[in-house]
Amino acid sequence: MTNNDILKKLRVALSLQNDDMIKILSLVDFEISKGALGDLFRREDHPGYVEAGDQILRNFLNGLIIYKRGHLPDNRPNPESK
Repeated sequence: MTNNDILKKLRVALSLQNDDMIKILSLVDFEISKGALGDLFRREDHPGYVEAGDQILRNFLNGLIIYKRGHLPDNRPNPESK
């Protein structure tokens, strides 16, 4: 199973649109255009097909965590309060 297949299955399972996926990727400061995102979802034999790298999948999964759960609270002690 390729990274493209994983992205496609997550997109269908979570009922995500292209705008949702772009928003999820932007949560981890990863910018992608609608056209570039569409290239990931083409059939492998299509001339415009682009293979999704590990970086795109990793950033999408990290962004999905933030999208579903929200940002982690910063529980680190404040050094100035000592």
